[in-house]
Amino acid sequence: MPKPVVPEEKRRRRRPTRSGTVLTEELIVTTALRLLREHGSAGLTARRLGLALDCDPSTLYRYFRGMDDLTLAIGDALIGQALDGWRRTGRWRADLRAVGTRIHAAYVAHPQAALLTVSRVTGRAHELAADEAVLDVLARAGFPLPEAVRVYHAFIDQTLAFAALDAATLALPSASQRADEDQWHSTYARLPRSTHPRIAEAAPLLARQMVHSAYPTALEMLLDSAAARLSGAAPAPPSR
Repeated sequence: MPKPVVPEEKRRRRRPTRSGTVLTEELIVTTALRLLREHGSAGLTARRLGLALDCDPSTLYRYFRGMDDLTLAIGDALIGQALDGWRRTGRWRADLRAVGTRIHAAYVAHPQAALLTVSRVTGRAHELAADEAVLDVLARAGFPLPEAVRVYHAFIDQTLAFAALDAATLALPSASQRADEDQWHSTYARLPRSTHPRIAEAAPLLARQMVHSAYPTALEMLLDSAAARLSGAAPAPPSR
């Protein structure tokens, strides 16, 4: 059975670690992010985390029910980083664009953590705040509820899917990244028009474009589609 998590107020009364550090959930998550960056998901273990924090690994279970619970906290922390500083402007396209690009950027800034958490549903405070914000932006824009949910679903899944794709690329060894990028010059650019006329025609553009994330373009396409659906949708009932 999972061990009960000690309430925050009781944790604060605990003695510091051997090195004098007072543990907090935030410190544990921050240290876990560092371990993921340095060692990948295989390097994130209770033992290694305990060593990094100079505490017995069992101490971690006063804060988290297990390593999976810590994983959810890491994912929620990334969303929290994305929302930090975000403010509504009242322009729904600009607001959604900002939320999407912030979430995408937060994940790709921590590619190893992104691969571990991007597909998870945390149910924690930052994730709930992001979902509430997106749905509120859509409701205030005038999307009827069923349409708002459809756009929300596409918006969130597209953002997370591109975050996963781009994080996976960044998590590759540098040599593998360079080899993949070189394919656009060493293979695609040399295909003859007689066998691959469309690729041959597009090769110079592909070489420039394909080394960058397509998320900004895909996001604008989604916002264009949402705007078209909004213009043809029945007015949303007034908010109570």
